[in-house]
Amino acid sequence: MISRIPKFTAAAVALLLLAGCAVNPVTGKKELSLLSTSQELALGEQQYPINQQQQGGQYNVDPSLQEYVNQVGQKLAKVSDQPQLPYEFVVLNNSVPNAWALPGGKIAVNRGLLVLLEDEAELAAVLGHEIVHAAARHSAAAMSQQTLLNAGLAVLGAATQESAYGDLIALGGQLGGSAYIARYSRSNESEADQYGMKYMAAAGYDPQGAVRLQRKFVELSKGKQASGLEALFASHPPSQARVNANIEHAKQLPSGGVTNRAAYQKAIASLKRDADAYQKYDEALAAVNNKQYSQALSLVRQAQQKQPKEAAFYALEGDLLARNKQYREAHSAYDAAVQKNPALFSHWLKRGIISAQLNDYSAAERDLNRSLNYLETPYAHYYLGQVYEKQGQVQNAYNHYQTAASSGGDIGSRAQARMQALSGQ
Repeated sequence: MISRIPKFTAAAVALLLLAGCAVNPVTGKKELSLLSTSQELALGEQQYPINQQQQGGQYNVDPSLQEYVNQVGQKLAKVSDQPQLPYEFVVLNNSVPNAWALPGGKIAVNRGLLVLLEDEAELAAVLGHEIVHAAARHSAAAMSQQTLLNAGLAVLGAATQESAYGDLIALGGQLGGSAYIARYSRSNESEADQYGMKYMAAAGYDPQGAVRLQRKFVELSKGKQASGLEALFASHPPSQARVNANIEHAKQLPSGGVTNRAAYQKAIASLKRDADAYQKYDEALAAVNNKQYSQALSLVRQAQQKQPKEAAFYALEGDLLARNKQYREAHSAYDAAVQKNPALFSHWLKRGIISAQLNDYSAAERDLNRSLNYLETPYAHYYLGQVYEKQGQVQNAYNHYQTAASSGGDIGSRAQARMQALSGQ
């Protein structure tokens, strides 16, 4: 394997391996880690808001759910092997059933996963599992291994401007991103299951919640819903072996912990009431992907009627209206999205783009810059270039085009073309 790594001699790799040995704080084993603890903490702090922005932002229709999930997470974090980490727990406004952890204890769970769980013990199993990934420095180990395979240390950060956004106006929907979330090894997943159950028991939860959780995932992987759970199963592959292992782990732990089913069901009551609204929204996104735009518009308006507080429903309506060149109506829809959730970059970005289309350049400049405060994107820079070019501010326009051009892709090519045009003036 060493002979295949480009630009590194076997001796250099050996030195890296020796220098990069660290003790896993959870298991006590020596493992490869080319990241220091301070680098890990800095990376998690930097990437946490980026990942949230790229995956729908925080769920804000029912803020009490955020508080509830954070309370459960912090209870588990206090009994972990790394209680001093700056743990944070958020619920993301994302229908995909998934949860993830970044270095330093930055953890997120999607609303799409919460509706599949039955009680607080199952939630504790999810969060405890993710806490272990952070406490055991699994991300650092995965990144270090990838670094050696790539034969370089310069790829640890997430290149946000490489995100494949697609055409914001034509496609709409939730924007994907390329920020780093580790793919863990089978041994990492096994450790996370085992020690996560230990944390559950220490926090007073019934460890059988982890057994039920894995059984549920195995059943879902066999059923009709499996096609919608690819993200969850890719990062947390279910198997009967994991169920069996959890049964054995539970035997070694105190029995009789709490499940808090009533408290959990109360906490997710809004999500369950709004299930039809989010189903309509997801169907609208599917209709967009199938180029059934009229149907998508009808579906998303039905979603709005069922839950008028959800900003994402209005943002998608704006996308569809903009595609029909109904720019003033689209602006109104995006304005509603901004008012209902001002903490998501894409709402400001889209309203800014439409303001530019309506020749309201001061409003466009304000909104596009506001979007950059939340997330750097080549689209915001490109359209700021457009705004400044229209106003005769050539140098400002060129600078933003230059930033957008560095991202590559279609938007990068368009920015490069404008730079060449400005240079020829």
